[in-house]
Amino acid sequence: MADAKVIPFDDDRSRAGAQRAARRRPAGGRRKAEPAAVHEVPVSPLPGHQGVLRASETPGEEPGALPQPAGDDGGWERRIAGGLAFLRRRITGDYEVDEFGYDKELTDQVLMSMVRPLYEKYFRVEVKGIENIPSDGGALVVANHSGTLPLDGLMMQVAVHDNHPANRHLRLLAADLVFMLPVVNELARKAGHTLACSEDAERLLQRGEVVGVMPEGFKGIGKPFSDRYKLQRFGRGGFVSTALRAGAPIVPCSIVGAEEIYPMLGNAKTLARLLGFPYFPITPTFPWLGPLGAVPLPTKWTIQFGEPIPTDGYPPEAAEDPMLMFNLTDQVREQIQHTLYKLLVQRRSVFF
Repeated sequence: MADAKVIPFDDDRSRAGAQRAARRRPAGGRRKAEPAAVHEVPVSPLPGHQGVLRASETPGEEPGALPQPAGDDGGWERRIAGGLAFLRRRITGDYEVDEFGYDKELTDQVLMSMVRPLYEKYFRVEVKGIENIPSDGGALVVANHSGTLPLDGLMMQVAVHDNHPANRHLRLLAADLVFMLPVVNELARKAGHTLACSEDAERLLQRGEVVGVMPEGFKGIGKPFSDRYKLQRFGRGGFVSTALRAGAPIVPCSIVGAEEIYPMLGNAKTLARLLGFPYFPITPTFPWLGPLGAVPLPTKWTIQFGEPIPTDGYPPEAAEDPMLMFNLTDQVREQIQHTLYKLLVQRRSVFF
């Protein structure tokens, strides 16, 4: 598939500058420094001034050219040209997606730009330990889950995308419900999310991707506010088995700030069953304020990536050892919980 090329606009170069650059070197082999040539530009007489305007002539500039404004380096032209090239590729279908539907170009240029203001200005996310995610090869990031709506996964994705020195991308594993919702389904696929199953996760890890999983699932994101920052059960350790089979390190991740964006005071279970949702939250603002109640509170977030737990030293049959999976699952869970408590002690305020 041919890549679109953007041809930048170039300034005309003076012949005099090219001739000076091609002058023969002196016999000693070292070129002598020459004083800058001076070009005389005739000007009309002005009150109190007569004669000529003398302007320094440097290679690559038109004689007598007016100075360009500082910072005017053609950046806007390049942006416009790049935007037009992007639109052309989208219209003509000249772009690539992988087997899971991930559209890297759309994610980098559009989707991340849409979420980034929420990340930088609204939640003011602080990231720690990003260097614990390997620069290459597969890695499984395991994080706590909270907040009533899964905004923590999106913030974690932006944190990796914008802060990792190797420009890595986080591929999140999402629940079935995400891929049953119209519009959300398509956007999730384009952003690199895929179904939370061991087969998809293992394929991504073996391809060298960074994969994110939140083992608490709906139990974590839909827990009452009174249980905030108390980790729920991590399932049966399926993520550990996947990491063992792929030989990928497990990176624990602790997220503070998401618990308070929608303080869940109650759960309308009957309404949730009618709508096919795992829960229907009741918060101090929702559903009482209608759509306005869906606006999250502007809490201050911290995302910390812990030291990776290696798995490549275990034999292939270790993935079938239930005791090993239990021990590693408990180790990951305890590390996340301990870091959550530490970050909460360090936090000055929920909002600052």
